[in-house]
Amino acid sequence: MYRIASLTACCVLALGMTAFAADEAAPAGQAALEKSFDANIHTSDLDSWMKSMASEPNHVGSPHDKQNAEWVLAKFKEWGWDAHIETFQVLYPTPISETVELLGGKKPFKATMQEKAIPGDTTSRAKEYALPGYFAYQGDGDVTAPMVYVNYGMQDDYKQLERMGISVKGKIVIARYGAGWRGLKPLLAQQHGAIGCIVYSDPADDGYATGAAYPEGPARPPQGIQRGSVMDMTIYPGDPLTPGVGATADAKRLTREEAKTILKIPALPISYADATVLLKSMTGRVVPGNWRGALPITYRVGPSDRQLHLAVKSDWSLKTLYDVVATMKGSEYPDQWVVRGNHRDGWVYGASDPLSGQVAMLAEAKSMGELAKTGWKPKRTIVYLSWDGEEPGLLGSTEWAEEHAAELKQKAIIYINSDGNGRGFWRAEGSHDLQHFVNEVTDGITDPEAQVSVSQRSRAAAREMGMNPKAREDIKAEAKIDADATKDYQMGPLGSGSDYSAYIEHLGLPALNIGYGGEGDGGGGDYHSRYDTYEHHSRFDDPGFVYDALLAHTAGHMVLRLADTEVPVVQAGDFADTVAMYLGEVKKLADNRREAAEVQAKAIADHVFQNTEDPTKTNGLPTALKPVPKFDFTPMDDAVKQLQKSAKAYDDAFTANAAKLSPEARAKLWATIQPLDQTLAPDVGLPGRPWFKNLVYAPGRYTGYGAKTLPGIREAIEDERFGDAVKYITLTADALNAYSAQLDKATEVLKHG
Repeated sequence: MYRIASLTACCVLALGMTAFAADEAAPAGQAALEKSFDANIHTSDLDSWMKSMASEPNHVGSPHDKQNAEWVLAKFKEWGWDAHIETFQVLYPTPISETVELLGGKKPFKATMQEKAIPGDTTSRAKEYALPGYFAYQGDGDVTAPMVYVNYGMQDDYKQLERMGISVKGKIVIARYGAGWRGLKPLLAQQHGAIGCIVYSDPADDGYATGAAYPEGPARPPQGIQRGSVMDMTIYPGDPLTPGVGATADAKRLTREEAKTILKIPALPISYADATVLLKSMTGRVVPGNWRGALPITYRVGPSDRQLHLAVKSDWSLKTLYDVVATMKGSEYPDQWVVRGNHRDGWVYGASDPLSGQVAMLAEAKSMGELAKTGWKPKRTIVYLSWDGEEPGLLGSTEWAEEHAAELKQKAIIYINSDGNGRGFWRAEGSHDLQHFVNEVTDGITDPEAQVSVSQRSRAAAREMGMNPKAREDIKAEAKIDADATKDYQMGPLGSGSDYSAYIEHLGLPALNIGYGGEGDGGGGDYHSRYDTYEHHSRFDDPGFVYDALLAHTAGHMVLRLADTEVPVVQAGDFADTVAMYLGEVKKLADNRREAAEVQAKAIADHVFQNTEDPTKTNGLPTALKPVPKFDFTPMDDAVKQLQKSAKAYDDAFTANAAKLSPEARAKLWATIQPLDQTLAPDVGLPGRPWFKNLVYAPGRYTGYGAKTLPGIREAIEDERFGDAVKYITLTADALNAYSAQLDKATEVLKHG
C-alpha cells in the first residue's frame, strides 16, 4: 500500500559493491554478530524468491495468496523458526462486474477495466482471477449522470468549484490521482452529493510526463490502472465488521449497513487512455491553470452534455486471511518481544509493493536461522510476521493486533515495519524516542551508490532540497536541522498506509516504518497495477536487488540489537524536542486561522456595505470562517516544559549509569520503560474516531496516509471544532505528563537502582 516519496538526488558516486562500515556504536561482540548476519544475505535469494512469489496474482482470496502463505511458512520452518498460520474471516468484496461507459454521441465508449499484457513480461501469463480495475469497499451501485471534473477531488478543489458556481450534486465526478489519498476522493464526492466517482492517473503526475512509459521505461503506460482500497480507514482500519476485536470465526460482527468505513456510492479507477475519451467529451468552463494535467486536451469542468453510466457489483462475502507468524524464543527474556512485519498480498502480482520488502524480511529470517545453527540465541523473543490483507485496509495486521492486544501491550518492546522497497534514499518514520537508535544503526550502513552511510546520504539530499529557493519554509527548517551533524537525522511521524497503524496508533506501542526508495520507480508507474511485476522491479525499481538486500541488512541490524541489548534504546530528548516543535506548529496554525477569519470577515463586511441596495449579495465570496478564539495553551506549554526537563534528566542519567546497572536494576528499568509509549494512547481516543488512541501521532481525517501530529488539537482547529480543541489541549497535556512521570520513574532506577 505504501509508496516511498521521491527525494532529490544528492551527488552520487560510482556504483560499488554493498559495504558495511564498522559501527562504533555497537560493542565488539555485537559488531561480529552483525558481520556474520550480513554474510548470510544473498541477493540471489531475494531475486529467486520474488520471481516465485510474484508469478501469479496475490490479492486476498486468490489461490496464489494462500500458496505463498504456505510457502513462507515452510521456509520459516526450514530455517529453524517456530512458525504457524493464523487465519481471520474478514469482509472483503471482490468484483463481479464493473462498467464505465459514455453514452450518446456518434459512438458510445466503454472503458477497458483490465490492462494489456506485455510480451515477455509476467503480465502475459495473467490468470483469469487477476483483479480488474477495482476499488475495495466502494459502495455498489448502478448510476447514470453527467460528469464533473474535480481536479484532485480534495477539499480545496470543492471550495474552488463552489466559487465557480459548479455543483456535483446528482453528478458523477472524475478526479485525478494525487494531492491526497485515493479514498478521500469518493468520500468527499459522496459528502458533496455526487452519486458516483471515477479516478484516473493523469500523466502529469504518473505517466509519460514523468519519464518513458513501461516497458521502455518505468512510468505508467496509457492503459495502466491504479487499483486500491477506498475504505474510510481514518475511522478505523481492519475488517469493517469487527472494529476493535479480532475477526475470528466466532467474533461478533456488525452488519454491512452498520459498518462506518464502507462508502455509499459506486467508484472505479480507470486508465489515462480511457480518461482521455471521457474528458474530451466535457463541455463548459475551461479549468483553472493548476487543474490542467498533461493529456492533449482542453480540460473543462463540465457538467458534461453526455451521460456516463457507472455500475459496480461485488461479492460481499467473508474471505480468509493467512497471517504467517514465526517465533524465535528469547534465551533470557522470553516475555519481551521484538516484532517485525511486512505484508505479502498485492493488488495483482505485487512485486515492488509489497514483495520487495517481503523478500528482504525473509532474508533476515534466513540469516538469523543460520546464526542460530552456530549456537547464537537471541536474549529476547523475536517475532516475524508475514501479513495478509494489507492492501484492502491493513486487515491482517490489524486483526492480529486486536486479537493479541493484551499480550502485545504487556510484552512487545517495538514493532518494526517495512513495505515496498526500491533503489534510492533511506527513510524512516516512527516513535521519536527511537530516533537516536535509528541513527546509530544507519550510521553503520553504507550506501552502495554514494559510499557514505545511508543516513549521510539522506542528510545530503535533505540539505539540497532545503537550498532550493522554491522550497517551503518547513522544508528549509528541516534541512537546517539535518545539516547539523551534532543532531540526529530526523524521522517523520507515522500516519497510515501500512501495517504499523494498529501498533502505534491503537495499542500505543513504539513503532518504526523503514525502507529505501526515490530513484528507480519512475514516480510509481507500476503502483497497484498489473505491471507491478518481477520484470519491472528487477529492471527499474532495484536492479540486482541491491537495495532490497540493503533493507534486510538495516532491519536485521535493528532486530539483532534490540534482541540482545542489555538496556533500553530509548533516548527521550529527540521526542521532547519534536513534540515542542509540533506544539509550535499548532499555535501558529491557531494564530493564522484567527487572522484569516478576521481578514475574511472584514472583506465580507466591506463588500456588503458597498452593496447597500441588497446587502445579502456577496457575489461568490466564500462563506465566512468561524471566529477563532484565543486558546489557552498553558497546559500544553507546561507539559512540554516538563517533558523536556524529564527527558534531559533521563538521558543524562542513562549516559552516566546505564552501563553500571545490576541485573536486578536492569530488569526494573525494562519494566518501567516497556509501557512508556502507551501513556500517549489513553482510552479516550480521538474525537469521532476513538479507535485511534495516540494523541501525538495519527493519520489525518482528510489526509488519509499523511500524519497529523497532536491530532486532537490540530484537527479540531482546522475543522472549527473549537470546543474539542480546548478539551484536547488538556487531554494531550495529560498524556504528555503521564509519559514524563513514567520517564521520571526510569530516571530514579538509573540513579538508584
